[in-house]
Amino acid sequence: MVLASAVEPLRVARDYSSNTEFFWQLLSSDGNDVKSSSGIVLRCEKSLTDAKNLDMLFVVAGYGARAHAKPSLIKSLQLAERRFRVIGGLDSGAWLLAAAGLLDGHKATIHWQDLSQFAETCLEIEVVADRYVIDRDRITAGSAVTVTDLMLKLIGDHGGGALAFDVANMFFHDGLPRNSRQGELVDENMTRVAKAVAIMRANVERPVGLEALAARAALSTRTLARLFEREFGMGPGRYYQNIRLDVARSYVEETRLSASEIAERTGFASSACLSRAYKLHFRQSLREVRRSLKG
Repeated sequence: MVLASAVEPLRVARDYSSNTEFFWQLLSSDGNDVKSSSGIVLRCEKSLTDAKNLDMLFVVAGYGARAHAKPSLIKSLQLAERRFRVIGGLDSGAWLLAAAGLLDGHKATIHWQDLSQFAETCLEIEVVADRYVIDRDRITAGSAVTVTDLMLKLIGDHGGGALAFDVANMFFHDGLPRNSRQGELVDENMTRVAKAVAIMRANVERPVGLEALAARAALSTRTLARLFEREFGMGPGRYYQNIRLDVARSYVEETRLSASEIAERTGFASSACLSRAYKLHFRQSLREVRRSLKG
C-alpha cells in the first residue's frame, strides 16, 4: 500500500499534465525483482547503484525493515547520497536511512508503531509524530495514507495547487488539502471551494456562470476568484475550462465521437473553440492524439 500510495499520485499527475518531471523507477538493492510479505512480486527496473538522472530516492520498507540493514545495502545508500538531490524514507524505510547515518541532524518521522522505539534508538535524529516531515534534503512519512498526503504536497510544489487538487480528487471524495500534523482542513473556505469544484464537475455540458457558481457555493464572486487564485494559481473560469478539457480528452481517447459532438458535450461553442483550447492545454491537437492511439 505504501508503494502504491507513492506511485499512483505521480501516475495521475503525469496523466493530468504535460509536466515531464513526473517520472519514476522501481529499484532494488541488486536489481532483481522483489516479493512483498503478501506475496506480490514487484518488477524492478535496475539496481540502486545503476540508477541515474533521478532527483529523489525513496526507500520503502515495512515489516522487518531493520533486518535488511546489512553492510552492502548501507554502503549503497551512503553512496546514493552523492547522486540524489533528496533522499526519503517511507513507512519503516526511515530505519534504513538511520542505519546509514543519512538522517543524523534532521527531523524525521516513521510508522506510528515504531515511533517510540525509533526515538529511543536514534538519538542523533529529532523524531516527531508528524504525518510527514520535509527537512531540507530529507523526507520521511509514516504510513500509506500519510505517503499520499506527502506526494500531493510534492506534486503541488512541482506542478501547482490546481494539479495537486485534481490528483487528490482521484483518491479522496473531497480532495481537500490536509494539515501535515493533524489532518484537519487547512482552511474552512476550502470546503466551499470544493463545493464549487463539485458543481463544475456536475455541469460540464452546460457550464454554470461564475456569479451563479459563487452563489451556489455560498461565496461572493470576488472571494471565489481570490480563493481559486490562492489555492490553485488560476481563476475559477480557467479551472472550470480545464475540467471540461479533461472530460473532452476522455471522449477523444475512449470514444469515436466527432470533434463537434465532443464540443457539445463539454460546453464549447464549436469544434473550433474546443480544438484551440485543447491544443493550448495539452500541447497536442485532437487529431494528433487520435492518430497516436491508432499507431
